Amino acid sequence: MKYVTEYRDAALVRGVIDEIARTVTRPWTLMEICGGQTHAIVRHGIDQLLPPEIELVHGPGCPVCVTPLEQIDRALAIAAKPDVIFCSYGDMLRVPGSTVDLFSIRAADGDVRVIYTPLDAVRIARDNPDKQVVFFAIGFETTAPANVMSVIQAKNLGLKNYSILVSHVCVPPATHAILGSPDNRVQGFLLAGHVCAVMGYWEYSPIAEQYGIPMSVTGFEPLDIVQGILANVQQLEAGKTDVVNAYPRAVTFDGNKPAQKMIDKVFVACDRKWRGIGTIPSSGWELRPEYDEFNAEKRFDVGEITTEESPLCIAGEILRGLKKPNDCVAFGNECNPEHPLGATMVSTEGACAAYYKYGRGVEL
Repeated sequence: MKYVTEYRDAALVRGVIDEIARTVTRPWTLMEICGGQTHAIVRHGIDQLLPPEIELVHGPGCPVCVTPLEQIDRALAIAAKPDVIFCSYGDMLRVPGSTVDLFSIRAADGDVRVIYTPLDAVRIARDNPDKQVVFFAIGFETTAPANVMSVIQAKNLGLKNYSILVSHVCVPPATHAILGSPDNRVQGFLLAGHVCAVMGYWEYSPIAEQYGIPMSVTGFEPLDIVQGILANVQQLEAGKTDVVNAYPRAVTFDGNKPAQKMIDKVFVACDRKWRGIGTIPSSGWELRPEYDEFNAEKRFDVGEITTEESPLCIAGEILRGLKKPNDCVAFGNECNPEHPLGATMVSTEGACAAYYKYGRGVEL
């Protein structure tokens, strides 16, 4: 198969779903890790086409959604400073902090700019030597290479006015946290294909063995997703706990070694708080001490910020696969894309945003 349209072929997708129906004999709960997969599943109605024995729950694979509230508030505090140009991906501008969001800062004459690559932020810093330029470096392993590249380039250019506010998280420790929870429901994982394209999938085999569950590296088109589901179901029915690569056109076992080497040069593992979940040991990255000059959190002294989440928001339970967005009493009412209570309603990869956009459980 060569073209993306082939991976959206309804007849091929239906054939795989029929094979899932022939294979399954008992109920199974699977979790897709990536928010991009969540949106594809809801947009194409894949979960509604599956046999009733298969339940899909939505995981914490939306980087905007798991960025903790206090980190949002740190970003807001920095962006509000008069000598700062604050750069971010567009998703982050609508994410609510404790009181406002980045759009509000921009409306109040803050210099907040949407960029498409962190190298744009480096260019802005080079072109504005009298301003402090800060890039909000969020994401999973997928976006890490470009983010560390910006630091390396800024160092090579001798820029003293560039820094990054780091909120990077890593998927394998999150799978540990979910599977090790006493209320875990997940019996198989659809792993995030883009993360595995960078990091490979060698880290997941020990996790699958430890918890006795199968996993499949899965892409983002409808055919990719149902093939990943089938790989899990076949293993569950056979009592196997392997990690299967159902996305071989983009993923290898070892991943992108040069990208991994670049990440290791600039970042080091750290404990990281996940919004709605809590602190997961060694689940994030921070700048190595030799790159501290680019650490915005230290440069602007915004480390000590405490916050309180909305009591109505159940994003944490959604991100752990315990509830669905339309289980929330605020969904579509107090919480909607225009007035979100949590990041899962704002991000283009958020489960709540997907349910709202495609009319799941809400009167539009």
